[in-house]
Amino acid sequence: MSQENQQYHPETNAIRTRAAQTQHMEHSSPVFLTSSFTFDNAEDMRAAFADETDANIYSRFSNPTVDEFAARLASLEGAETGFATSSGMSAIFASFMAFLKAGDHLVSCSSIFGSTHTVITKFLPKWGIEYTYFDINSPASLEAAIRPNTRMVFLETPSNPGLDVIDLTYVAEVCKRKNVILNVDNCFATPALQKPILQGADIVTHSATKWIDGQGRVLGGAIVGRAELIKEVHTFCRSTGPAMSPFNAWVLSKSLETLHVRMARHSSTALSLAGALQSNDKLEWVKYPMLESHPQYTIAKKQMTAGGGILCFEIKGGLEKGRKFLDALQMCSLTANLGDSRTIVSHPSSTTHAKLSEEERLKVGITPGLIRISCGLEHPEDIKNDIEQALQKA
Repeated sequence: MSQENQQYHPETNAIRTRAAQTQHMEHSSPVFLTSSFTFDNAEDMRAAFADETDANIYSRFSNPTVDEFAARLASLEGAETGFATSSGMSAIFASFMAFLKAGDHLVSCSSIFGSTHTVITKFLPKWGIEYTYFDINSPASLEAAIRPNTRMVFLETPSNPGLDVIDLTYVAEVCKRKNVILNVDNCFATPALQKPILQGADIVTHSATKWIDGQGRVLGGAIVGRAELIKEVHTFCRSTGPAMSPFNAWVLSKSLETLHVRMARHSSTALSLAGALQSNDKLEWVKYPMLESHPQYTIAKKQMTAGGGILCFEIKGGLEKGRKFLDALQMCSLTANLGDSRTIVSHPSSTTHAKLSEEERLKVGITPGLIRISCGLEHPEDIKNDIEQALQKA
């Protein structure tokens, strides 16, 4: 992997980190769409399988295109190295199973993505792994949740979908003192806006399907962090098979070249929209990390360079008004995704977090009328006009 100069700014490293040029001297990295790789002789093949060299063997293990994407993302996060997976959830699962075993204990914030909640509460206990949730809005509850057999703390910040924020420096200090791994899902902020590794996290997980792709085209995930930890992830994934497609890696690697530009636009649009909606009489409240009304506004300002592309609000009238609002939208998309160039509106209670009980949803702030908006790259006025006209009709 060629990296021209790590002294460049992150935006430059995202573009200049690339797979080595072939003999054809191509300017843009090619996609290595192959399942396996050949060897000149039996000794070279033996050495590769013995891990005595870094030669590629099989694309489930490694692939130049996939490695380029992982290296670019690790560079942006300030991590030593990384490993790419087929989806965000495969990255989350691998980040758990590479380190947790029967008898271990996981502490997680309760405000997490619905599928992550399912993995923690339904599947981890099948393998004898215990869990405890703590309230991200009550940071002191974290330390109380850690036991002698706690191996990992996992959290999202900002959280999905409630945009709760926790002080990463504080959490990292607790984890270091208790000798547990800090695993941070940085999907909502991306390394363009927040770098958990530089604030003390041990590993960072991503659903690259979201803002990293940025156009709703491919699935992908990634785990970055210290080399000795990512080696454990690679060992687990090499045998269990959540490999990223080289084509998807090529798409995602190119997407990283524009990540900073896109996230700046997404963030400015979301802040503008959130500010405009604060005075809308159809809403109970509006939440966005960079609004002064956000409960953790001071923390968000400290550890994020911008608030990201997601905002949420509560419609007066609850579930029924929320449905009418969604049906009245004319431009914005209704789809099970976020982080697209097109603005997406969703209703978490009936979609991404539907598998949680009503009590569980309310406990993490997912009320019946909560609407999540992923601001796209359309003109900000067009987004605002569509949201406001739909609110009037709800």
